[in-house]
Amino acid sequence: MSVPVANILTTASTVPPTGVGGMAPRARGWLRTYEISVPAGIIVLLLFFCFIWPAIYPVPKPVGGALQTVNLPLFSPGHIFGTDNVGNDIMSRILYGGRVSFEVAAGVQVIGLAIGGLLGMAAAYRGGWVEAVLMRVLDVFIAFPSLVLVLAIADSLGPSERNVILALSAFSIPAFARVARAATLQLRDQPFVVAARLSGTRAWRIMFRHLVPNLWPQLLTFSLLGASFTIILEGALDFLGYGIPQPTASWGNMISTGQQFISVFPDLVLVPSVFLLVTSICLNMMGDGLRARWGER
Repeated sequence: MSVPVANILTTASTVPPTGVGGMAPRARGWLRTYEISVPAGIIVLLLFFCFIWPAIYPVPKPVGGALQTVNLPLFSPGHIFGTDNVGNDIMSRILYGGRVSFEVAAGVQVIGLAIGGLLGMAAAYRGGWVEAVLMRVLDVFIAFPSLVLVLAIADSLGPSERNVILALSAFSIPAFARVARAATLQLRDQPFVVAARLSGTRAWRIMFRHLVPNLWPQLLTFSLLGASFTIILEGALDFLGYGIPQPTASWGNMISTGQQFISVFPDLVLVPSVFLLVTSICLNMMGDGLRARWGER
C-alpha cells in the first residue's frame, strides 16, 4: 500500500531530528537554572560574609586604623585587601559597607512593595476616579529624573542611612505601583476574581486572598531588578556626599575617598567598585532569570 508523498513530507517536518529537539530545551533549562543559582549563590555568600562572618571570626574594626599601617598594598599580612589612607582595613570596610548596601536595598524595596504595590493594586481594582487620582499623583514623581529627585530629598533630610532609604523610596513607590497596577488590570476580570466579587466577598479580601498570590512573582522579580538599581544609586549618593557620612563604611563613600588617590593607590577605588558591580550584576541576573522562567509558564 503506497503512502502519498505529501503525507511523508508533512510527518517529517513535524518530527524533530533525533537528539536535537530534546537537547535545545534541556540546554535552555540548564542555562536558566545556572542563570539563577550562580548569582543567587554569590549573593548568599556576600550576605554571609557581611552579616555573619564578623560575628564568628574576629575582623579588624572598620574605623580607627593605625598610622603605622597606612596604604598597605593588596595581600599584605593581616590585611588581604590592604588598608586605606588612614590605616583602616579595607576588607573590614567592605564587609561593613556591604551591610549598608544590602540594608538600603532591602529597605527601599520593602517600602516600595508595601506602599506602591498596595496603591497600584487598589487603583486598578477600584478603577474610576480613584485610579485616575492615584496614578496621576504617582506620575508626577516618575516625571522627575530619579537622581535629581533623590538628591533633592536627600539634601533636605540630611545624610544618614535612614534618610537615604526614605529618599530612594521616592522612586521605588511609583515604580512598584505601576507594575502592580498593570498586573492587577490583567487579573481583575479573570473568572476567579469575578466569581469572588459576585459571591459578595469584600474587596480587601479579594485583593489579599486572590490578587496578591498572583501578583507576587512579578513584584518579586521587579524587586530584584530594583535592588540592583538601588545599590548603584545609593553608591552614587555616597560618592556625591549625600549618602552615608564618614566614617561609617559604605562602598560609595569608599570609592569617593579613594578617587583622591586613584593615580597612586588604584585599589582603594577598584576593590569597592568590584563588589558594587558584582552585587548589582548578580541581582540583575536573578531578576532576569526569574522573569524568563515565570514568563514561560
